[in-house]
Amino acid sequence: MSAADTKAKAGTSEIDQRCIDTIRTLTIDAVQKANSGHAGAPMGLAPVAFTLWNRYLRYDPANPHWPNRDRFVLSVGHASMLLYSLLHLAEVAEKDGGNAPAVSLEDIKKFRQLDSRTPGHPEYHFTTGVEVTTGPLGQGVANSVGMAMGGRFLGERLAHGDRQVFDYNVYAMCSDGDLMEGVSAEAASIAGHLRLSNLCWIYDNNTITIEGHTDLAFSEEVAARFLAYGWQVLRVADANDTAAVAHALETFLQSGDRPTLIIVNSVIGYGAPTKQGTPKAHSDALGPDEVKGAKRAYGWPEDSQFLVPDGVYDTFRNGIGARGKALREEWLALVEEVKAGDAGLAKDLDAYLAGELPEGWDAEIPVFPADAKGLATRESSGKVLNAIANRVPWLLGGSADLAPSNKTKLESPEAGTLGPFTPGGRNIHFGVREHAMGSIVNGLGLVGLRAYGATFLVFSDYMRPPIRLAALMELPVFHVFTHDSIGVGEDGPTHQPVEHLLALRAIPGLVTFRPADANEVAEAYRVIMQLKHQPAVLALSRQPLPTVDREKYAPASGTAKGAYVLAGADEAKPDVILIGTGSEVQLCLGAYETLKAEGVKARVVSMPSWELFEQQDEAYRNSVLPPEVTARVAVEQGSVIGWDRYTGSAGTILGMHTFGSSAPIKDLQSKFGFTPEKVLEAARAQVAKAKG
Repeated sequence: MSAADTKAKAGTSEIDQRCIDTIRTLTIDAVQKANSGHAGAPMGLAPVAFTLWNRYLRYDPANPHWPNRDRFVLSVGHASMLLYSLLHLAEVAEKDGGNAPAVSLEDIKKFRQLDSRTPGHPEYHFTTGVEVTTGPLGQGVANSVGMAMGGRFLGERLAHGDRQVFDYNVYAMCSDGDLMEGVSAEAASIAGHLRLSNLCWIYDNNTITIEGHTDLAFSEEVAARFLAYGWQVLRVADANDTAAVAHALETFLQSGDRPTLIIVNSVIGYGAPTKQGTPKAHSDALGPDEVKGAKRAYGWPEDSQFLVPDGVYDTFRNGIGARGKALREEWLALVEEVKAGDAGLAKDLDAYLAGELPEGWDAEIPVFPADAKGLATRESSGKVLNAIANRVPWLLGGSADLAPSNKTKLESPEAGTLGPFTPGGRNIHFGVREHAMGSIVNGLGLVGLRAYGATFLVFSDYMRPPIRLAALMELPVFHVFTHDSIGVGEDGPTHQPVEHLLALRAIPGLVTFRPADANEVAEAYRVIMQLKHQPAVLALSRQPLPTVDREKYAPASGTAKGAYVLAGADEAKPDVILIGTGSEVQLCLGAYETLKAEGVKARVVSMPSWELFEQQDEAYRNSVLPPEVTARVAVEQGSVIGWDRYTGSAGTILGMHTFGSSAPIKDLQSKFGFTPEKVLEAARAQVAKAKG
């Protein structure tokens, strides 16, 4: 037994030590049985996690979705058995007021197995008690910043005088790897700027990564970096010293002007040596001998499997269980008291807690008249966004320093700016931090807010990890991406997206819109705001697009189905189908009118969303794109990859095969073939080919 073990046992009660060692041995047994996973971090962090959960976390295991609960984020997602052990021992219920456990002992025995509730990394929506999907390092801590921002926003917005309904704290447990990732630096920077005093990161400073000791690539002074960000920094010299851990958490709770970083020194694997005598950096199963050795060190029966000794469940029941129940009951009484004194607040609070949009949320969405000059879709987006925000008080968001270009500022005087001393503002200035913005928006969505971010479409590359995780978590957040094509013009190929629509469409569960005019923008927002389990993105133009005459052509309501017949619906079997998105729909309409005058039966299909179109039944899809019509032309200022699913092998795709160039937009469109003449030429060739 190490000196650290002796110190821990001397400073911790016998039953608390038994609980800590139960977390460790459950982890050891689960990883050993699966022959897969990571035992080291859960073993080393067990005393810290136990102290936080059983003494400080405001959480009711019997009602795990209590809205004012503290949030615990395991950013070091590969340490998932730490969280699963806590959820099991605290007897967290699968649903509020239910009797079935979120994680049973049988679930732990099925760690990392098919369809088990204990996957390799924690998954939100899949295992009750998991507040956010983690695994990609840095994402969890960045999510926690959004969750903390959301808590302060709710505390300010849903309050009656000085009576706050929401005042929860957010704890994120992170690793060396989390702090190496750039997204954590972006998130920590904005958290310090906003003085998020309800945010605490617990940094497991074990100095080990997969390749070995962190000094191979990481030698910065973390404490100094976070002090420079404006954080309070505390140190715990030994993770086993539960008294020191408690003191640090108490200090955090007494701090009211900045976020807190607690640096905890631990030994990965609780000092369990490999056969070579070096600490395990990336352990799978420990092996039978090491399992027995570790259990022997804990005073555990060496041949026991998944043992939970007497008194462990009771300790959690009397700790987090009793405390959480009392705090929740106090909160419910407060809510009723506040609602009784403020009818308007009661209405907003009920709608927010129910996860529903307010009645009449879309009443102010404008209908745009036909206009040959039209509006850039980024402009019409700003108008629609503001119209919705006037009716949905928990809609908030902002841009990565591009709000004037993205047109995402909420103009209502009551919206205000979310800042260090104005936590209830609805306009968020993310700064030039696209990656963290995506993760923070996810965090805001995780606490039930309707949140959005914005930047140029080309910079969605910086945000792919959080967009992907939003889809994985089924979060109804959205992003406004403007400057959607080579139409950016003189800024050149560095700012002209080519492959980005393809990359976004490749993410399962994400709904991507590229609307053709202002009314398609309005209809896209109607869809987005009613999504409950899917994130969405809008790809919007910088340049003006004519507003389609909806008396002459089909209504924009077809946007909700992803694709619809805009012109030529009266032709049951057209000679040629022209398919376009965004600014290219106008090119298709121009070609259509010429073909029609020539006696050619043409059809124009506007396809703002592949994903929504694929969700329609076969009959509808065939009514839009009749299978027997093989003469097809697809036009989009983006990658051609994927369009063959709609043109077929015989069709023509007018798209981008290279990067763009720096030039005025008209010159670019001519160079790359996005002109009415080119579309007409392709359409005629398709008609001739089909007849031949």
